[in-house]
Amino acid sequence: MKKHEADPGTGSSGSYLTVAREAIAEIKIERSLFISHAREVDSETAARGFIAQVAAAHRQATHNCFAYRLGTGKQAITYYSDAGEPGGTAGRPILGAIASLGLTNVAVVVTRYFGGKKLGVRGLIEAYGQAARQALEEAGSIQRVVTQELELTCSYAELDRLLYQLHSRGGRVLATDYGSEVRLKVAVPYSLWAEMGNRL
Repeated sequence: MKKHEADPGTGSSGSYLTVAREAIAEIKIERSLFISHAREVDSETAARGFIAQVAAAHRQATHNCFAYRLGTGKQAITYYSDAGEPGGTAGRPILGAIASLGLTNVAVVVTRYFGGKKLGVRGLIEAYGQAARQALEEAGSIQRVVTQELELTCSYAELDRLLYQLHSRGGRVLATDYGSEVRLKVAVPYSLWAEMGNRL
């Protein structure tokens, strides 16, 4: 059996709220352009990959500030960066926007193209928070079920019964390898993992 790599910190509460789709939003504040990007991520590797992708696309920007949150409760992982802005004025407000909407497994990057007028500490905090929230609201939200990944092996004669048990309990097949036996990689709701293990 393998633990589902895609849900490293979501805990065993059964479900969590994340963004429904990737989104980009733009706002202009005092001639500075803020472009915010939000995406669902399932690991720190995925979050950092997304951040690097946005930063590469906007390498001419003044700043590419970001925050991400993974998991829930005591197992939650959070990280943020001001990326050159004054400490606490960018990454923390972005993370605050994520938290205020009750979201997790999400990364947000806010790109700033400086327009020539300084915003001050309070102005920056409000701008980055507003930009992040706008992208998150544009992305919408969706409830995801926490899953556990299992690798199962069965005979061809047992396959139909196994698939029925799997689908009837809310599981799904991720990959199938047909050899002398059938090897399946499946994901089942975490809350039913023990029960599924016994049934299968």
